[in-house]
Amino acid sequence: MLENQLICIVGPTASGKTALSVALAKYINTEIISADSMQIYKGMDIGTAKPSISERDGVIHHMFDTCEKDEDFSVARYVEMADNIAQDILKRGKIPIIVGGTGLYMDSLIECSIFSGDETDEKLRIELENFANEHGNEALHEKLRQVDAVSADRLHPNNRKRVIRALEVYYQTGMTIDEMNAKNKRPEPKYKALKIGVCPTDREILYDRINKRVDIMLEQGLLDEVRWVFNGEKVSKTALQAIGYKEFLPYLNGESSLDECVEVLKRHSRNYAKRQLTWLKRDNSIHWINYDLNSSFDDVFHSSTKFLHEYGL
Repeated sequence: MLENQLICIVGPTASGKTALSVALAKYINTEIISADSMQIYKGMDIGTAKPSISERDGVIHHMFDTCEKDEDFSVARYVEMADNIAQDILKRGKIPIIVGGTGLYMDSLIECSIFSGDETDEKLRIELENFANEHGNEALHEKLRQVDAVSADRLHPNNRKRVIRALEVYYQTGMTIDEMNAKNKRPEPKYKALKIGVCPTDREILYDRINKRVDIMLEQGLLDEVRWVFNGEKVSKTALQAIGYKEFLPYLNGESSLDECVEVLKRHSRNYAKRQLTWLKRDNSIHWINYDLNSSFDDVFHSSTKFLHEYGL
């Protein structure tokens, strides 16, 4: 069995990760494991930019359509499932390719840290949500600062979900979230990860790709998918975080025009790409392949295969 080697394809949304990962998977005859926190949901295909069957081009993809839209999903559950899949691929003499825009999922799989305190105390969470609703996000954030100043400095008061999570960890374990993560962290990552990053050299090229992708999603029937997601059935809190769906609620409710909601989605997608790049740029182990308007896909693919050969793969 190969010694826990992974190839990771990273980059912001709409940068070309899917096409590159499929081409590389065919080149080295392997399978792909998705590291996308929203593509796990059945039926949420267009809005999450889940590659179609034709785009997958015969390559086996894992961690798509693993749960229903009413199921909450955690990073701990992702690591458990993806780790088992990676081990199976390795036992068959292949190197798994991990691709996706959820950096936390990918990093957690590489580390394979032991997640404790991941269970949710629903009563506590509701109490914290109610406190924030009544007193505001700033008051909730101050509550965190009193017990975990480091996390409070790191988290914006409006990032209510993360603030509540940090408070949950403290109230459940007596440790700050950093202390808990350090305690449960493996001495060394489980996997050796060869990381390839793909992104345009010019941020405006990326933004143009994002804007065009949103237009294509609408042509493919995104609005029908949005209506299905919000058709009166329960939708999990995890699924509701997906960019591409909640932006159209004002239109469905008759509060905004379709054009206004489309512009909001494009802006949210561009902002998400910025956050992804911020996350990725902190990782010095990523080998970046940048392209411009004069670059072809073959140029990016050739640079990727050259890097794999230099690494010995």
